[in-house]
Amino acid sequence: MSHAFRQVDVFASGPLTGNPVAVVHDADDLTDEQMAAFARWTNLSETTFLLAPTDPAADYRVRIWTPGGELPFAGHPTLGTAHAWLEAGGTPRDAAAVVQECGVGLVTVRRDDAGLAFAAPPLRRSGSVAPEDLARIARALRVPVSAIGDAAWVDNGPGWVAALLDDAAAVLALEPDMAAFGDLKIGVVGPYGPGESDAAVEVRAFVPGIGVPEDPVTGSLNAGIGQWLAGDLLPSRYVASQGTAMGRRGRVHVAREAADLLWVGGAAVTTISGTATL
Repeated sequence: MSHAFRQVDVFASGPLTGNPVAVVHDADDLTDEQMAAFARWTNLSETTFLLAPTDPAADYRVRIWTPGGELPFAGHPTLGTAHAWLEAGGTPRDAAAVVQECGVGLVTVRRDDAGLAFAAPPLRRSGSVAPEDLARIARALRVPVSAIGDAAWVDNGPGWVAALLDDAAAVLALEPDMAAFGDLKIGVVGPYGPGESDAAVEVRAFVPGIGVPEDPVTGSLNAGIGQWLAGDLLPSRYVASQGTAMGRRGRVHVAREAADLLWVGGAAVTTISGTATL
């Protein structure tokens, strides 16, 4: 059966510089097996499927799949799916925002100067990292434990743990040992010095356990890092660079508006549209 299809470049700073997400429209007739097979076939970090909402407060429901399985939430798929839904003629109940239903519940998406932005969902796991886990993170990143200035759980669904390095150069120099990750999903962040970049930090995301050795630009991770560091070690509003090591130029706009409200946004542009036969 054929379905309307879009591939959206999210967090891009120019053509083909962000993270693509595949979006399948009107997917209520698809089985879990069909969704999983199509996600493996696209071989993108995420593929999403638009469905009718089950919550009366939602505008649509989305299921988010990686090549290795389903996620309850992910950031760039949230923005890419909202963009695709709006572009296809979706009309939100509230003109100021779109409400998405997904595995973590309801997520609000609004339009802003950067494009679209989602309200970061609450962290499912936060706080410091146990010494044994810190040692595992260091082994996976191939750095000494002493190179990690701080680390914290920043899990808003996918399972992220984040490590803070001295600077952006240290982040870009990483050559991780993918076989050592196991079930770890590791995000790494390091600051740029004055005048080094238009961004405040460089971010990288490694998730080999779900078939994504390195993700180009990651909304959920940047949300978790923002909830951890924005307004403390980082400004309340800043721009994160991600994808540099992969030849991309992603830009993620992070804004903490209150202790419990953080917005994560960026550009979203459709690069491919047509039909997909599943």
